[in-house]
Amino acid sequence: MRRRSIDLWSPAIGSSGTVVSYGHWGRPVLVFPAEAGRAGDFESRGMVDAVADLLEAGRIKLYCVDSYDSWSWSDRSVPLEERARRHGAYESWIVDQVVPWIHEDSGGPLPILTTGPSMGAFHAANFTLRRGDLFPQALCLSGVYDMSALHGWGERGEAFYFHTPIAYVGNLHGDHLEWLRGQVHLVLVVGQGMWEDTTGAEASTRKLAGLLAEKGIPHELDAWGHDVAHDWPWWRRQLAHHLHRLT
Repeated sequence: MRRRSIDLWSPAIGSSGTVVSYGHWGRPVLVFPAEAGRAGDFESRGMVDAVADLLEAGRIKLYCVDSYDSWSWSDRSVPLEERARRHGAYESWIVDQVVPWIHEDSGGPLPILTTGPSMGAFHAANFTLRRGDLFPQALCLSGVYDMSALHGWGERGEAFYFHTPIAYVGNLHGDHLEWLRGQVHLVLVVGQGMWEDTTGAEASTRKLAGLLAEKGIPHELDAWGHDVAHDWPWWRRQLAHHLHRLT
């Protein structure tokens, strides 16, 4: 399997982030790690092996990126609004540096599918809803879609609002909503077992699915059984199941 790693400088953040790609051809899939994770986590956790047949067949290419959660959403020393502003710099890195590199590596501006587990699912959904022109499809595994759940404190301002799907989806309207209805598709996957309740993932996933349904935004809610935990073994199975179907 072809594997390539590159560090891309982010002017917005003031440092470089790593992108690790897997595969030689196929639909580009942008992978966000779990909270505060690194680009190599998908490989070390067996997620790359879980879809090795798709990679070898040239159906997908994975582009795994570093997170900046420890500097943004997971930095509990700063208020939520500042965390959201810092996340905006991460969004700039993804859109302005990572996406052009993916397009160049893929031979053109192909539509990119986003995915990730836990906080990676939040990123996958948020990027698709905010930039459906680049990321028209998201596969979200066990996500929490309201960052105030992360021991949030401080005033919630404009930056927080526009990076919180639970907050902004319910207020979508007009031409932009109509565009989203014809542009994006989200698959929200969650288990009903251990840690899906204590992390808030099950409740948050169902809430986001309800908001998307109210707005007529194409999506699927796939709730797995009561034995399905918020953990890597199940995410491997869910990733393989849905990527075989979606790509």
